[in-house]
Amino acid sequence: MGLEIERKFLLADASWRSEANEGTLLVQGYLNTTPERTVRVRVRGQQGSLTVKGKNENATRQEFEYDIPVADALAMLKLCEQPIIEKTRYELYFAGKCWEIDEFAGVNTGLIVAEVELDSEAEAIELPRWIGQEVTTEERYYNSNLLAHPFQEW
Repeated sequence: MGLEIERKFLLADASWRSEANEGTLLVQGYLNTTPERTVRVRVRGQQGSLTVKGKNENATRQEFEYDIPVADALAMLKLCEQPIIEKTRYELYFAGKCWEIDEFAGVNTGLIVAEVELDSEAEAIELPRWIGQEVTTEERYYNSNLLAHPFQEW
């Protein structure tokens, strides 16, 4: 069984930009967004993926991700709930951890969130200076919730 253990944070400032890679555009849609499970289709560059995630319990949830042909992913995006989520993902390393920073576009422009995956919820991590408030358990920051409640409407 696949598990995702992830903490999510807002950013305190933009100093992370000088440390990050150039970023990659991600386009993703949701075929299902019930709290018990989400089914996501994503296109990242020329790669498609299909991901099933279980309900969050603190920072942990089941996650099953599969590569699919990009043509299939593009076709499935047309079946997804609207709006489609668009974001640029930046990656950088700090204290031995890969941090992913998502800068949202479209109806979620202005939202920037940093995520870090952990081996366990109890794992201690050093936070970079550019990390702000933790929002791991705040549902409004879940990508699947940004469909019904886009950031620009908050």
